[in-house]
Amino acid sequence: MTDPGTLTHDGAPLFLVDELPAGGTVLVTGHEARHAVDVLRMTAGERVRVADGEGTLVEGVVAAAGPEGLQVEVLARHEVPAPTPELVLVQALPKGDRGPLAVELATELGVDRVVPWTASRCVTKWRDDRVDKGLARWRSAARAASKQARRPRLPEVTEPMSTRAVCGLLADVDLALVLHEQARRPFSAVQLGGAGSIAVVVGPEGGITDGEAVAFRAAGAEVVRLGEEVLRTSTAGAAVLAAVCARTRWA
Repeated sequence: MTDPGTLTHDGAPLFLVDELPAGGTVLVTGHEARHAVDVLRMTAGERVRVADGEGTLVEGVVAAAGPEGLQVEVLARHEVPAPTPELVLVQALPKGDRGPLAVELATELGVDRVVPWTASRCVTKWRDDRVDKGLARWRSAARAASKQARRPRLPEVTEPMSTRAVCGLLADVDLALVLHEQARRPFSAVQLGGAGSIAVVVGPEGGITDGEAVAFRAAGAEVVRLGEEVLRTSTAGAAVLAAVCARTRWA
């Protein structure tokens, strides 16, 4: 097994598979293979990466590309550890395509878990017959963004949570932050050092209700203001995740 520290950063495309078998070759099939062969026009000798979405990753070269799939000769195998701190985004359901956009941006910035939140003021409602479709869109966005960002770990997109369930989640993390444009405390004043898990709550277009803010505070969350500008719900999560990473993972 290759030491994780020797993982190269050569810009090779990443393909995701359900399972990475042991051995010297990996066969990529299905949609991933079609994308590699028909869209990227990959040929023998090109460098690629293949990951299982759970941290196992191989680096290799294309041995053959054709209708049967992409055959990859394995040069190195890595077990990439989960980054710290763990980052959780609790995202209120936005309108239209802004939900997948929020997931895409958060994934590219390293989020580990995305929680769809059915906030009181959400315009979008995932009723029983729409939950599976909504989750499929969010999870597809996370998968595509993981490939774009070359990250070997897919973020988890959970089932939708109520405010009560979110309170339980916030009580379990080391640090919980709720974004609110009327908060007096700025994000810059929050101490992040030592937190093994950080959750960020982003409200819907209509904002967080007073009752929700009280419930989150009771669960141990801090209500903070990111800046003077009021961001869209689809971009606020990415903005605060970038700010968190700049002071923790990227420091």
